[in-house]
Amino acid sequence: MNMTIITNILPYIQITLSIILIGAILLQQSDAGVGGVLGGGDAGGLYHTRRGFEKFIFIATIVVAILLVTSSLFAIFVK
Repeated sequence: MNMTIITNILPYIQITLSIILIGAILLQQSDAGVGGVLGGGDAGGLYHTRRGFEKFIFIATIVVAILLVTSSLFAIFVK
């Protein structure tokens, strides 16, 4: 009975996690503009230290991605 409840709720959890992941990715600051895509860009800025909210979003993105992959693998093995 419990596995039926989990398998019914799991798609909603995955949809929620995917929306949160998309939002977290879009909130991250990108230093590479159009020049970086075309081969220009800043050659001196290879290392960037994340601080404050930027670091929180970065770590949250990793955690949500891991949760999404784990829930997807769980869905595969439950069926």
